Amino acid sequence: MKVLCLLVLCAWIQIGLGCPIIPYPQKCEVTDDVFVLNDHTQIAGIGTDMGASLQSKLFQLTGITAQEGNSTGANTIRVVLEHASKLPNEAYTIDIKNGGITIKASHEAGLFYGINSFLQIASAAEKNGFRLKGVRIADEPRFGWRGIMIDESRHFFGKDKIKQILDWMAFYKLNRLHWHLTDSQGWRIAIKKYPKLALVGGIGNFSDPFAPVTYYSQKDILEIVAYGKARFIEIVPEIDMPGHAAAAVRAYPEFSGGGSKAHPDFTFNPGKEETYSFLSDILREVDALFPSQMIHIGGDEVHYGNEKWTELPEVASLMKENGLKDLKEVELYFFQRMADSIKNLNNRVLGWDEVVSNDTDVNPIVFWWRHTRPEQLRTALDKKMDIVMCPRAPMYFDYVQDSLQMYGPDYKRFGVNSVERIYDFSPEVYHVSPEEMKHILGIQGNVWTERIKSAQRLDYMLFPRIAALAEACWTQVANKDFDTFKDRVQMHYLLYEKDNVYYFDFLDFRRRSEPMK
Repeated sequence: MKVLCLLVLCAWIQIGLGCPIIPYPQKCEVTDDVFVLNDHTQIAGIGTDMGASLQSKLFQLTGITAQEGNSTGANTIRVVLEHASKLPNEAYTIDIKNGGITIKASHEAGLFYGINSFLQIASAAEKNGFRLKGVRIADEPRFGWRGIMIDESRHFFGKDKIKQILDWMAFYKLNRLHWHLTDSQGWRIAIKKYPKLALVGGIGNFSDPFAPVTYYSQKDILEIVAYGKARFIEIVPEIDMPGHAAAAVRAYPEFSGGGSKAHPDFTFNPGKEETYSFLSDILREVDALFPSQMIHIGGDEVHYGNEKWTELPEVASLMKENGLKDLKEVELYFFQRMADSIKNLNNRVLGWDEVVSNDTDVNPIVFWWRHTRPEQLRTALDKKMDIVMCPRAPMYFDYVQDSLQMYGPDYKRFGVNSVERIYDFSPEVYHVSPEEMKHILGIQGNVWTERIKSAQRLDYMLFPRIAALAEACWTQVANKDFDTFKDRVQMHYLLYEKDNVYYFDFLDFRRRSEPMK
């Protein structure tokens, strides 16, 4: 037994030295070779954007000033884009030998991910004098959609913070930023045809309805989209409708469909033809700003504030003219109209799992968020709809990550979305069959910000859960091991500190105090 334990320990040490990578690769074979990384190391392929990026990032992470070189020297890192290799788009290989390092892919995205894996290996080797253990890695993602949703309606964090999050997403091979830009608490995107959306709708936030106006100009949006594209991250906007509309109708009350006592002016008016023109104009500008060709239109929680629809003469006329028997059918009519507008813009329609019941020809991507409604997931699978899995348990990052946290939703009611629960998540938990897996596009973590007011608390709730999410999205279940993940992620704590990221230490809760706002 002692011999077996020793062998397991030795194997773990080799893995730790050779593959200290998050997310963990699909194949990683450690060898007896050693490559010493130093200021004399050359980078072949530096004439490409990828080679130059590697040189710059290597210096930032390690202080090593590798130089432009050629492909023949022994102390060389070769960055190879080889289309003929026929690797999948996001796949890469790394080969670390005594005589050099080769990072290879057939597409730029794969090469970018290979470089980021190598940078993690290099940064982890600092304590060992940058002596890199020989290793052969062949890697590709499990899922194509590996996402984070950031809500900036309820609290606004700004361009620099979003760019920092994009940097860390890229480091962990996450490739979708779902950007929740509009909700009842604030409208955060400038629309030229309707300037009051941002100038009036952008006033206030969840904590303070009179907070100074905050929003992104269209120039800001284009800058952030380009920043994400350079990191192989598609940015997908969400313009919430027909509910969660209070900020928009505060700016343009003529389009209000009313609300409820708890949620006043919550909806757009589905009975006014002008409402559809107004929203279609907005979506045209959104389409021009975001090249992802995907627009998320929410579609959730309309019942929170549609009770006034029964009193609107325009809605009564709509129901009579179209044979709509109840408010749910009015909601479905609205969705079909707006989905058609998005489809006419050559965009894919995205929505929360309430849209599963909509029988339309637009084939929306469903974001399944209600873990207490597994029938929504089952219906989407039966309809062969594409699905992004982001169930509240465990993928809501505003939920507490430890029962000792003082601030956030009551864990006794809502549960604890710990690092380990996120790490262990897989669609198979919900009885998704192998045949149905082709409809699971991927996994996403959602960061709602009602209880996240400061950038410091945003960090605390996102890091290192973002790393656990990355491994849930990328790594095959058979290759996941939470014990080794704990050791790998601790290596990143120093990187977080260097980047002024205020992370949560899930291994020692008392070491870092919880930001209360």
